[in-house]
Amino acid sequence: MDDAPGAGRIALPEHVRSPWWQLSRRVMIALFILIGVVLIVFLDRDSYRDANGDNLSLIDSVYYTTLTLTTTGYGDIVPTSDHARLINAFVIAPARIAFLALLIGTIIEALAVRGREQMRITRWRKKMAHHVVVVGYGTKGRSAVDTLLNNGLERESIVVVDPSKTALEEAHSDGLAVVTGSSTRRDVLHRAGIATADQVIITTDRDDTNVLTTLTVRQLNPDAWIVTAAREQENAPLMKQSGANSVITSSDAVGRLLGLSSLSPTLGLVMEDLLTYGEGLEVAERDLLVGEVGKQPQQLPDQVIAVVRDERVFRYFDPVVTQLARGDRLIVVRPARELAWAPRPGTHGEDLADEDV
Repeated sequence: MDDAPGAGRIALPEHVRSPWWQLSRRVMIALFILIGVVLIVFLDRDSYRDANGDNLSLIDSVYYTTLTLTTTGYGDIVPTSDHARLINAFVIAPARIAFLALLIGTIIEALAVRGREQMRITRWRKKMAHHVVVVGYGTKGRSAVDTLLNNGLERESIVVVDPSKTALEEAHSDGLAVVTGSSTRRDVLHRAGIATADQVIITTDRDDTNVLTTLTVRQLNPDAWIVTAAREQENAPLMKQSGANSVITSSDAVGRLLGLSSLSPTLGLVMEDLLTYGEGLEVAERDLLVGEVGKQPQQLPDQVIAVVRDERVFRYFDPVVTQLARGDRLIVVRPARELAWAPRPGTHGEDLADEDV
């Protein structure tokens, strides 16, 4: 698929009005000055004479005003009365300066915009490391970004990669940096700083694009944690083989939720509660605290549903994690009001279980 013009271009969010709005505003001001001076000259036309000694017509007034504001001044039309000269000195001359300032300022700004943008991108590149790259800014991509932001990640630490103009506008309105282009192209991913990214979330609408993107990302960054969305369950193993650490099958997840809601409406409500951020219950990950070492998962105040030990996940009832040990991390269900995400070293200020005491 061919990329649109400007593919691979980095675009940082702006906090000012669009350039077209700025240009239109300046043009309108320049026209207002021009029309105002024309009216002044035309209403006082009896105080002016052309080279033939005749009074000015409307066309002569426009001609005189245009030449005067642009400092051309052929001298074929001149003010003949004292008050006309004073008007030229104290009204038309300042209008000329304002008119020229508008024109010159617009030209200089147009020339400087690209240079300023390049400087912003250069500074952004120097600071960009250990960030999150979100490939695809559709419904899934936006939801993923919302979750990251709601759990404390800074907007400056997120880069969106998407080829569409709509995604560019929406990501910019959300204050995110965007690299426009296909995620299957190495140069586009390089511009997004894929080599220094800690995490990559791939959420395009096509499984084949997700597979190829996953392969490319894994080649460029062997250490990144890659989460990929799959529309069909049959493509999940292929994405795993391509280098994805985690594959989320959207159609199966939605279908299962629909089925559960049909069989047990209350269970469906609970599942929806767990998937809805900031309300009711949340699933979170936290470190084990010193006072919890040696206890059973069921004895903790949080509802433990899994234990992470040596980078492996065990269900809370697994005999391996009957007693919690230093270095364990807990997957818990807790009230959403406690904190957006379980902080480290803990929710109540206790020491971590793997710290020296």
